[in-house]
Amino acid sequence: MPISPNFTSILEQEYEINFLQCYPNGLLKYTDLCNIFQITAGIHADLGGISFSDMQEHHQAWVMSKMRLEIISLPKWKEKVTVKTWIKSLENSRSTRCLELYRGDEKLAGCETYWAVLNTQIRRPENLALPHEHFIKYPEHIATEKSVQRINLDVPFEKVLNYKVQLSDLDIVNHANNVKYLEWCLNTMDRKFVLK
Repeated sequence: MPISPNFTSILEQEYEINFLQCYPNGLLKYTDLCNIFQITAGIHADLGGISFSDMQEHHQAWVMSKMRLEIISLPKWKEKVTVKTWIKSLENSRSTRCLELYRGDEKLAGCETYWAVLNTQIRRPENLALPHEHFIKYPEHIATEKSVQRINLDVPFEKVLNYKVQLSDLDIVNHANNVKYLEWCLNTMDRKFVLK
């Protein structure tokens, strides 16, 4: 798809929180916050000509590898929110994208994501085949206090269950995305802790 005439390097997208996206306490689910962020990133890629469909012409897809989410507060059912997103960096097979969630002028959450370009046939990373110079990169414009980083696995942990990936867990590139991992983790936690 060509670059949209509505394309801008910083996208602002509005949403209204619906009941399917909320916990029993009426607040937006953590997983749905992450989904809203991913959907917004996808819209921005669509407008800029580097969407899933565009990339599939080269057997490529964006795959989120890491996410840092810093939440100040969560919106409630029926509230209107705005997500702002921009690309912090994009080179070769990697990109860092920032996102922020607002209710009016009040920042509710910030997110930094790290993406890789995956060849969907050989299932390996490769350089982005599409032009992206029209995206202004904002390396100094940050959304979170800390940058995205690997999870430290060198800590004690307890295995709580085995889980077999289900068909409903898979996305369009036949993998369970990061939001599913978060969902599986949250489902093992104490409900009171998650809902507070």
